[in-house]
Order: sequence, then structure tokens, then C-alpha cells
Amino acid sequence: MSDRNKGIILLLISSFGFAMMAAFVKLSGDVPTIQKTMFRNAVSAVISFGFVMHYKERLFGKKENQKFLLLRSALGTLGIIFYFYAIDNLVLSDADMLNKLSPFLLIIFSAIFLKERARSFQLTAIAIAFVGTLLIIKPQFSVETVPYISGLLSAIFAAGAYTVLRVLGSREKFYTVVFYFSFFSTVVLLPFVIIFYEPMEMRQLIYLLLAGLFATLGQFGLTIAYKFAPAREISIFFYSTVVYSALISIVLFGQIPDAWSILGYIVIFSASFYMFLRNNREAKLEKRDLQPSN
Repeated sequence: MSDRNKGIILLLISSFGFAMMAAFVKLSGDVPTIQKTMFRNAVSAVISFGFVMHYKERLFGKKENQKFLLLRSALGTLGIIFYFYAIDNLVLSDADMLNKLSPFLLIIFSAIFLKERARSFQLTAIAIAFVGTLLIIKPQFSVETVPYISGLLSAIFAAGAYTVLRVLGSREKFYTVVFYFSFFSTVVLLPFVIIFYEPMEMRQLIYLLLAGLFATLGQFGLTIAYKFAPAREISIFFYSTVVYSALISIVLFGQIPDAWSILGYIVIFSASFYMFLRNNREAKLEKRDLQPSN
């Protein structure tokens, strides 16, 4: 299996984790956004700590990578806070749509900061997938603008964090990167949670713990995925979160998608399949060009 396809599979797994995380965050109800964020990341810190200890790696990475680890952690923390705030204050589909701008922004950031030139067919596929996303969620921009700005900021900061992941590449183990980020955000947010803490029911606590568990799955998958392939080649598959969210809505909330949503699924899957075929074709051509001629 090529590195591109490995990255695609891992990104699909990551998308499922993040979709489940969003569902449990929404189910947890009227808990402060900062409190939700800290519980989410505290669970990730505990799990990733176990991985780091098992493989006897450095908890906080190498000295030369500190600026990238700190930047990734700061951007990721801000992205989650803004995303959770949008989830709490918007129709879930609106919050999801705004956050799903991050893969598109990632292509732009990667081109600007990493000099990763995007090919025309990749940009075309991303544009098609974005149209499919709009067909599914049918955003209803009819309430106050602040939560929508928060959703947009979540996408911007998330794209920035994913760009830094590309810079880190294979310099650090994925579980070290996840632990660093989770530990950083937990420590930074803990004082605010203590000051503004709101008591929770057992049900809410369980939902937040599950959100943290699935967020860890999403984070691990995402971190490893971008080690295998450039953002321009696989980030489109992050749109699969929208499909997962629709399926989860049917199971958990009894919400059946309408015809426009089904059309959106077809559009996204078509774009994804198109990318998959083109990536395989490119890999075969590269392999053939590297073979010595007789």
C-alpha cells in the first residue's frame, strides 16, 4: 500500500473520531466551553502519556522542535475552544460546515508556508467536495454573528495547527505530539476551569470522557496521516466527517437526511473517489519513472 493510501485511510479513521467527539460534546449539554475543552484534552493526555511511556520516548519532545510543538499546541487549543463554542451556540450543521473549511485553508497555508504546490485536479476535487458539504448541511445563517465568527476562527486555527504538523513530519513520534498538545492545553485551561467550574451530572461527565476518547482517536489518526502524505493530496478526505456526522445523527438523534443531503454524499464520495484514482495513477507513474530503463 502506498503512503498516500495509508494517509487516506488514517484520515478517514480520524474523521470518524472527530465526528463522534462533536456528537458527545453536543450531548453533554450546558457545560462551559472551557470545561468541555479541558476534559476532552485531559483524556487525550492520559492516553497519549501511556503510549509515550510504553515506547520509552521523550514526553516533551526534542529541544530543537520546541517552537513547533508549542505553536502546534497553541493553535490547536484555540481551534478547539472556538469550535466547541460554535457547537454550543449554533445549529450543529452550521458549526460543522465552518470547521470543515480547515482542509481548504490547509491547502492554502501549505502552499504559502511549506511551498507545496497544489495540482489543478486536486484543487478541483476540493472545490467539488466543498459544494457537496454545502448541499448536506444547508447552513442557516440567521442568528447572531459572533458564534459564526468563532466557527470560522476554529477552522483558521485548526488549519494552522495541521500545517505545523506537516513541518514536524517525522521529527517526533505521533504520540509525543499528541501528548504535548493535550498536556499543554490541559495545563493552560485548568485555572479557568477551577475559577468558572460548573457541577456536572454523571451523564455529562461520561459524555465528555467519551468525547475525549474519540478525540484521541481522531488526533492520532490525523497526526500520523500527515506524516504519510502532503496535505494537498489527502486533506479532501477530512470532509468525510460530514458523512459520519449525518450517519451518527440518524443513530443517536433519529434525524434522516433529505434528498439534498444524499446528493451531497454522492458529490463528496465522487470527489474522494476521483482523488483516490488520480493519486494511484500518479504513484504508478512515479514508480515507473524511477525504474531503470533497459
